[in-house]
Amino acid sequence: MREEDLPEVLAIEKSCFPNPWSQEIFRAEIQNKTISYPLVAVDRGMKRLVSYVIFWKVGDEAQINNLAVHPDFQGQGLGELTMRYVLERLKESGVKLVTLEVRASNQRAQALYKKLGFSLLGVRKGYYTRPDEDAFLLGLELG
Repeated sequence: MREEDLPEVLAIEKSCFPNPWSQEIFRAEIQNKTISYPLVAVDRGMKRLVSYVIFWKVGDEAQINNLAVHPDFQGQGLGELTMRYVLERLKESGVKLVTLEVRASNQRAQALYKKLGFSLLGVRKGYYTRPDEDAFLLGLELG
């Protein structure tokens, strides 16, 4: 992800989440080269950004902070492909544990994470706002 990707990233973010990240948050992730890894996927034929993921890697642990797929491309396996790519790179780099939070109501994302092998580690009460909602904390141990 680069600064020039932000208009498309923000458009996807706003179309996918009820409480979207701001441009400033994305910019901070791009600039935080110590632990933050923001990646984008582009449809080469249409030259259009179709998904993105942002994760932090600290030592042998990683946290998936944001994953979104453009609404026009949802349901085609792109989220799964993106996550499998990230998980493989993390495993290759020595990461042992990957965590993430997901809205309690986001059944689609939960199904994806379950398919990838994530399991419930706990519940973060009132974690999300607009609307107020609990988060499920999920984890995946990489062998």
